[in-house]
Amino acid sequence: MSVLGVGVIGCGNISTTYFSLAPLFRSIEIRACADINRTAAEARAAEYGLRADTIDALLQADDIDLIVNLTIPDAHYRITRQILEAGKHAYSEKPVVLSLAEGRMLQDIAAQKGLKVGSAPDTFLGGAHQQARAFIDSGAAGTITSGTAIVLSRGMEHWHPNPDFFFQPGAGPVLDLGPYYLANLINLIGPVKRVAALTSMASKTRTISSQPRAGETVPVDTPTNVHALLEFEEGATITMLSSWDVWAHRHFDMELYGTGGSLYVPDPNFFGGTVMAGGNNFSKVEPLPAWDHPFGKNNQQQDGEACANYRTAGLADMAVAIMQGRDHRCSLERALHAVDVMTSILKSGETGEFVAMTTTCSRPAALGVDEAHTLLKQDTHF
Repeated sequence: MSVLGVGVIGCGNISTTYFSLAPLFRSIEIRACADINRTAAEARAAEYGLRADTIDALLQADDIDLIVNLTIPDAHYRITRQILEAGKHAYSEKPVVLSLAEGRMLQDIAAQKGLKVGSAPDTFLGGAHQQARAFIDSGAAGTITSGTAIVLSRGMEHWHPNPDFFFQPGAGPVLDLGPYYLANLINLIGPVKRVAALTSMASKTRTISSQPRAGETVPVDTPTNVHALLEFEEGATITMLSSWDVWAHRHFDMELYGTGGSLYVPDPNFFGGTVMAGGNNFSKVEPLPAWDHPFGKNNQQQDGEACANYRTAGLADMAVAIMQGRDHRCSLERALHAVDVMTSILKSGETGEFVAMTTTCSRPAALGVDEAHTLLKQDTHF
């Protein structure tokens, strides 16, 4: 088997990214989709030339080996469990689950059935972040001792058509956007040992300004402003600021400070961008030399700007890993460790105390230029 048949459950906004980008990769073929809203599934199927199934039919389909779970976060555990119990491999949007107990149950079911579970985000496989990884692994920055990770904005109600769930338990800036930053920090410097945090919310309600619900008010039932301190197993201490209560700021997305120099890493929510360094062999902060990584090349427009978008790279890597019998980079082990970190941050915000991790993980294998090329179809051009 050289290609795994893929099905998708959940045909909302994010599904278009998977449907449009999966054809870039050689190891996966999306064949069918399903949604609790049959009309939504039929619309996506017609748009992308797929088969529209009921959820039950998709779970039982003989031509589907792996199912992608694109439902809302509160449904991730339930749907992923159904996928595994149907004998299919599962790949979930982030966060993979909302509690460690749920994650451990998925681990047990997957182990019993000999199945794999993967989870977004896969943006840490992008060219920029893999270049930062190579820089750190080469020793050019020395030992990473500290740094910052910054994700600040005015929130989701200004652009998302149905932003309600962003402000409910299971979302908020930590559980919604934190996975991108934590996946990259795990990629760059490894697992976290303990955390502490202060949390708050600027308002108990938010007013939607996006269409079609402009003017509606939604309740806020989870912190929207989180300042966290992360201590990593290797000794680094990272300050992580996550807020949807900030209209403007001038912070860089991620900065890592080592004994030999400083590294400036672009937004972990995206695959590309410019990596910069200062100190050591750099007399000033300047861009690293260009690196010809395929997942760093611009292939889309975002808000009028060219950008690199290769979401489903993690899904493609998982498919190859299943066929080769190796570890997949977007593994449940790493996603569950990120959940441990995020839920512990929120717990610390409630208790005012440090919280130690009860999980750990390995760093994912680096994804170099040549191996990244092997994930893409030969006829892919940029």
